[in-house]
Amino acid sequence: MNTGILAIALASIHLFSGKLRSLKKILHSRYISFGSGVSVAYVFIHILPELSQAQVTFQSSVNILNFLEHHIYLVALLGLTVFYGLERFARTARQRPQKIANTDVTYLDFFWIHIGAFAIYNLLIGYLLVHREESGIQSLFSFSLAMALHFMVNDHALREHHQKIYDKMGRWLLAIAIIIGWFIGISTKIHQAVVAVLFAFLAGGIVLNVLKEELPEVRKSCFWSFAFGTLSYAIILLSL
Repeated sequence: MNTGILAIALASIHLFSGKLRSLKKILHSRYISFGSGVSVAYVFIHILPELSQAQVTFQSSVNILNFLEHHIYLVALLGLTVFYGLERFARTARQRPQKIANTDVTYLDFFWIHIGAFAIYNLLIGYLLVHREESGIQSLFSFSLAMALHFMVNDHALREHHQKIYDKMGRWLLAIAIIIGWFIGISTKIHQAVVAVLFAFLAGGIVLNVLKEELPEVRKSCFWSFAFGTLSYAIILLSL
């Protein structure tokens, strides 16, 4: 039941995080940077070490694709690459001149591709609420808190890209995807080797989605908030 409550809480972030935009810009950038720092800490302190165990699980369970079975980190790299490509396409779609007659149609096509990819991303997170590499209540809450703050970062970026259509449809689809992922998690159990692959892909996606919000100068991010989020959550994770 804890996972169901947390799934609803995570879904609610997409529905209500837009309310935080009323904060002053400087405070808004600080909480985005803090959330980014927490997400990065979770990846490097928690997920990456778990990928080492995932490598063992995958290698002992899969007898095909010999090259891939020794390189679970390639899946993480694939996750990073996929979301980098989506980010590039998103920027291109937003900057496309409005002179072409079918520009709006083209943009809507991309909106569905972009939101569809993040819906799969959220579905995966909803599933991992139930089935993670490491079980236990501490793992559950550390994962949930990191993903909650990560969703705030993603929500901020997606709202910037898609604006009104995101508030009208996108955020609802992403919220529903989390619930669907959780429902799949409580209804079925995927082979542990597949969970390892999904976890690796998620790690790559998180790294890219966080750093793309922090690195460009135009984001006006706050280094000290990012550093505080990273350090404080790293300490919490190491103390568990």
